Amino acid sequence: MKQQGMSKHFVLRLSTIFAILLLPAVALAADEAGEFAETLEKGWLWAYLVSFGTGVLTSLTPCVYPMIPITVAVFGSKDEGTSRQKAFLLASCYVGGMGLLFAGLGTGFAMAGGQAGSLLSDARIIVPLAILLVVLATSLFGAFELRLPYALQNKLNTVGGKGYGGAFGMGLVGGLVAAPCTGPFLAGMLIWVASTGSPIVGATLLFTYALGVGTLFFVIAVTSMSIPKSGAWMEAIKSFGGLGLLAAAIHFLRPVFPLIDSLSFDAKEALGSPGMLLALGVGLTLVGLALGSVHLSFHGSAKVKARKSAGVLLTVVGVTAAVSGMLAPKQILAWRHDQAIAFADAKAENKGVMIDFGASWCAPCKLIEKVMGEPGVFEELNQDFVPLKFDVSESTDADQALQAKYKASSLPAVLFLDNDGHELLRYTSKTPDTKSMLKTIRAAQGALEAKRKETASK
Repeated sequence: MKQQGMSKHFVLRLSTIFAILLLPAVALAADEAGEFAETLEKGWLWAYLVSFGTGVLTSLTPCVYPMIPITVAVFGSKDEGTSRQKAFLLASCYVGGMGLLFAGLGTGFAMAGGQAGSLLSDARIIVPLAILLVVLATSLFGAFELRLPYALQNKLNTVGGKGYGGAFGMGLVGGLVAAPCTGPFLAGMLIWVASTGSPIVGATLLFTYALGVGTLFFVIAVTSMSIPKSGAWMEAIKSFGGLGLLAAAIHFLRPVFPLIDSLSFDAKEALGSPGMLLALGVGLTLVGLALGSVHLSFHGSAKVKARKSAGVLLTVVGVTAAVSGMLAPKQILAWRHDQAIAFADAKAENKGVMIDFGASWCAPCKLIEKVMGEPGVFEELNQDFVPLKFDVSESTDADQALQAKYKASSLPAVLFLDNDGHELLRYTSKTPDTKSMLKTIRAAQGALEAKRKETASK
């Protein structure tokens, strides 16, 4: 009874779990789980750190934070005579239950998302997905409140109890009870996880998120430390998550609304460089933050609501501009889009052919284009290779035939071939950088030179 009474001190908002599960999972792109180990060595640590940090931020939201000391007390870690070791084990059971729930979601998203990545170019999928993210964001901003049905809320609150089994059971339903706040933070992560198509990534990344959410549970369970009282600062954390969801909505709309990229391109051209667009974006973001996009709430007066709205608008536009500035290539290769023309040019110029398989929904593909425009990489590519691009966003029969022909079923995929069509090397990193790209290019150049010498000697 005490737990149920205390839970009335904060509002539980409605979880849109089924909508979140169905839309993004169907919409997202494929990738092979076998590449996880290679990618991990090139920068996945950052993804796990961000996942953990997002979990910590989630634990500071009104749906989780006020219940931490109550939950810890219910499963018995604060009972008289409970050792620190037992308290730690009880907290581990609770966080383990929550981790199992989230890891299961991550695995399911990865497996489902790997089936239909091309749907990210379909407005019938993208628009509802973006609307969902906007609804979740406006809820986090405090524009409206959605509640779990009281019957379900009360039933979930009765799950668990003292002991290891009770702690584990409470952890399993803890993510559902807190879904109104964990859901919006979780949505963006699950969308990205689905794009990897890797169950290993899905399970481990989401379990890491659960560890972040559970950090304060561990701290409170094994120490005598008390946590600060909840207050307005938690609303700021929710607003921060809402801004992230709005930025994600715009990002996913890019493939079906080219105007977003066109405006970014026009702004870049007007300012003279991607760096200036980035600076403008950062400036607008700072102005939006100062105006109140994070620290104000829609719960205030009309004036406060107006400031909040203007701040959110400026911050989201600023973040979008900054991201466009960061992703814009400094130089653009003279792409061919017809393989017959590309190979004819390569033979005429005694060069190889570089094929870039890309898609509008493939974020790493855009990063690779940026790396290809970097000084050094751009020159090396032009020196020995004719660039050929295949856009397989819509996954038509012709697209699938090209991918089958060159064994490029997963994206990103950059192939280096001689002008007879024999593959020399390929580059498939999802965390592309100048160093690794140059290493691959130079290895391909060496293989191409060996081919030239072999042909000359015959």
